[in-house]
This record gives sequence, structure tokens and C-alpha cells, in this order.
Amino acid sequence: MKNDLFNLAGRAALVTGGSKGLGKAMARGFAEAGADIIISSRHEDELKAAADEIRQGLETRVTCIVADMTKRPDVQRLADEAVQAYGRVDILVNNAGTNRPQPLEKIRDEDWDDILELNLTSCMALSRALVPQMKARGWGRIIHISSVMALASNPDRSAYSATKAALIGMARAAALELGGHGVTVNCLAPGPFLTDLPGSLLSDEQKRAFASRTALGRWAQPRELAGPALLLASDAGSYITGTTLLVDGGLVCRTF
Repeated sequence: MKNDLFNLAGRAALVTGGSKGLGKAMARGFAEAGADIIISSRHEDELKAAADEIRQGLETRVTCIVADMTKRPDVQRLADEAVQAYGRVDILVNNAGTNRPQPLEKIRDEDWDDILELNLTSCMALSRALVPQMKARGWGRIIHISSVMALASNPDRSAYSATKAALIGMARAAALELGGHGVTVNCLAPGPFLTDLPGSLLSDEQKRAFASRTALGRWAQPRELAGPALLLASDAGSYITGTTLLVDGGLVCRTF
């Protein structure tokens, strides 16, 4: 008997920040499950290369939309063009984000504003734009990419941790609003995933320290977030809403 719990055939998924790293890995996972894919980022060349990787060996459709999530008109345009591409967006993954480590007393207003706009406000604005058509069909999945840094943090991460923690609160409130319409809202909280962002911010010593604190003793590869994302995006996760799924290799198990 075929198990359709994770089958996304007939669904359309939009993944922001989908040209690389975790976004590209999740988009590929959805494509393998049968979904049509829309990926967005600021760079058209990166999007086209990612689209080729995502559709490789598959018959799924992949649409690229260039958008800067720090610009509110771009967010609305992305929503409109995504719906036009396939007539619907069933699954939204708010993945685009950034981090600019700074000590609290040295946080610059422009950096705080940019991080808040990208990591939090754009997630609200894109969800706001796409929720009505999900409610009209009585089915939808919204997944915010939070972080282990929402639950535990490090020095110089005040802005980043604040936005990632706020996503958890927003997901809980929205889950209550939308549950009666068949729309679930959840967060994924990745731990040490070896993507471009931590790769560029952390020294080799810091990378080794992160790995040693996990229960598994290593960094995760982006592909390892595809499974948890598929759970929350599919009928397999139909009774999961308002929660945060920690995907951290056991990082927060440790006390000292």
C-alpha cells in the first residue's frame, strides 16, 4: 500500500532565500516529494543555477523570482507573482535571513533595522499576502526558519536572536488564528548547519567548538533540514501547529 503522507504532488511551494544553503535543500526536498517550486532571492544568476539543481532528474516545475525581502513592495510583488506562476501557493517557507554579529553597545541602527526587516518583518508581510488564498482553499502550510539562537544564544547575537525568537511568538499567534481554516504555522530551529553564513562568520576554532557541543559531534549538512521541513509541509504534519521543531543535533542537551 502506497503511503501518501509525505506526497506533495499538486502542491506549490515558495521558498525564500532559495538559491543556496538551507533554502535550496528544502526546495529540492519538496520537489522530490512532487511539489512545484518557486524560489526567490536577490540574485538572478544564483537562482537559475539553483533551479537547475532542484529540478535535476525530476519532472517538477521550478520558477525563479528575483526579490529583495528588505523592500516591502518586493515582498508584495513576490506574493503576487508566485500565485500567478501556478495559480496558488500551498506551502510558504520564510527562509531568507541574515546575521551581523555586534556587541549590544555597538549595534548600529541601520543594522538593527535591516536585520529586523529581513528576518522578521518580511516573514509577516509575505505570510499576510499569501494567507487569504490558503484560507480560501482550506489548506496551507507556513514554516518560519527560526534558529537554535532563539532558544539559547552567544555574545554579539542580540539582534539575530531577537528576530528568531520573535518568529516563534508570531507562529504561535498565527497558528491560533488559522488553525480553523486548515492552515498550520510552525517554526524550524536549525542548529549548526554548515552553510555560507556561519562559514563566513566563524573561525575554524569556533566551528570546532560548535561541533563538539552537539550530541552528534558534527555540523549538519543542508540536506538534513529537508526531512523536517517535509514533515511540516505535508499531510504527515497535519496535527502539528504553533510549535518549533528543533533540528540541532542535540546542541541544547548540554548544560556545561
